[in-house]
Amino acid sequence: MAKPTEGKHRIYSMPVASVYPHYITKAERKGRSKDEVDQIIRWHTGYSQQALEEHLARETDFETFFAEAPALNPNRSLITGVICGVKVQEIQEDTMREIRYLDKMVDELAKGKAMEKILRQLA
Repeated sequence: MAKPTEGKHRIYSMPVASVYPHYITKAERKGRSKDEVDQIIRWHTGYSQQALEEHLARETDFETFFAEAPALNPNRSLITGVICGVKVQEIQEDTMREIRYLDKMVDELAKGKAMEKILRQLA
């Protein structure tokens, strides 16, 4: 695995594929599915299912994964709350905020929240 760029958090250089199975496990433990996790990631990033699977297979790091995302969802800014003791909406660094948005949505999925709410679909 590549060393993180000077001054950047080591998660930026971690492959998304190394964390992805943990997202799936967390969801499935609570009766949710891999398909729902994938739906969240696609909604957040604009990747197609095929493109998501290609990034996972190539072991794209988080920084590149979000930098290359075709269409970050504008409604992701509606994601609020605390993850790892930090308010998501107060995270200044763009890549870290994107990672934490994803973490927060997977947490909400595992807590049984409806997909419409997780995906911030406005009525």
